[in-house]
Amino acid sequence: MYKTRFLEKKVLELSKYFKIILVTGARQVGKSTMLSHIFPDYRHITFDPVEDLYNARKDPDLFLDNFPPPIILDEIQYAPELLPALKRRVDLSDKKGEYFLTGSQNIMMMKVVAESMAGRVGIIELPSMSHAEMDGLGEKEYNWLQKWLDEKDQFDGNIIKNDNPKGNIAKIMWRGSLPGITQIPDEVIPDFYSSYINTYIERDVRQMENIGDIGLFHQFVALCSALSATEINSSQLGRDIGISHNTARRWLDIMVAGYQWFELPPYHGNTIKRVSGKKKGYFSDTGLICNLQRMSSPETLMAHPMKGNCFETFTINSVRKNISRMSVKPAMYHWRTNGGAEVDLVFEIDGLLFPLEVKFASKVTSGDSRGIRAFRNTYPDKTSIGIIVYSGPECFKVNDFTWAVPWSAI
Repeated sequence: MYKTRFLEKKVLELSKYFKIILVTGARQVGKSTMLSHIFPDYRHITFDPVEDLYNARKDPDLFLDNFPPPIILDEIQYAPELLPALKRRVDLSDKKGEYFLTGSQNIMMMKVVAESMAGRVGIIELPSMSHAEMDGLGEKEYNWLQKWLDEKDQFDGNIIKNDNPKGNIAKIMWRGSLPGITQIPDEVIPDFYSSYINTYIERDVRQMENIGDIGLFHQFVALCSALSATEINSSQLGRDIGISHNTARRWLDIMVAGYQWFELPPYHGNTIKRVSGKKKGYFSDTGLICNLQRMSSPETLMAHPMKGNCFETFTINSVRKNISRMSVKPAMYHWRTNGGAEVDLVFEIDGLLFPLEVKFASKVTSGDSRGIRAFRNTYPDKTSIGIIVYSGPECFKVNDFTWAVPWSAI
């Protein structure tokens, strides 16, 4: 029941120009499954944090002798000793696309790769599945975000949306976007995510850092899920569960390293206005949020105070998945003044700014574009038409500087 991924073509393209391809991303987002689907005849070896499989760590040169390319090496962070030997090996060959690596721990692995593989490796970050990929639309070339950024003030709202999504927005958010849930009935979803969280903490987190109180870290993860789509104060976050500011920041960095959390920096520009200097944090998957917040069903989510935060988290994650397909990726920020004006997401590319707001409502009016108006007034010479992503079904022009875009199009 394989679902085509948007990034398959990018993997194939990079394999023409790089000797090594590294696919990174969170646990169970489909890295090795995608590579095995693209290259079904390649040998596939998955490394283990405990067992030294085929003595790859003890004798990496012998391992590479025994397993010649082309080959897929899964969870390479468990065999970092292999990387220097791999570098020596590819330096002796002009062939491209020989070694395909995957990894789910950013800090450990990327540091080693950056130091030892510069110029030899093409890196792709695979996110969890978009709702379009879940619905079997992973082969479509169309990207609404690219159209908006390309057309700028000429954006006409003529976008393609999924008119028959498999599930309403509440159910899609509650079920989440990990590939493993595609064939699982609703009643098993909570068990899936509980197992996922426990495995992430027990294996990935312990591998990255020696955390003495794993139970406290579990509480920290749950607290972060409740703060998704909010500005983050790590000092307050630490006080809430009895840890120091430095520990809270370090634990957030661990979650970023495991692709479970990401942050948007604030946009300042050249204005003299007082703007917030805090980062805005997001969980990587709304299904994880719903599990950690003990939401037992999509109906529970719709009655929960966090439904708006979940929709914003879903939207920002969807946008990031679209960005992963782009060759030149825009910078991403959030913006908020001390006076209360805010924009959830600001793109910066080619010297222009593109504001995007998120509204969990079935209708949008001109009043909902107040944040975009304030942003345009602050940066009038370089702000393009803005977009409000909402939970309704149609794309339409809200006013002269704003379009409403339905969630099913992103």
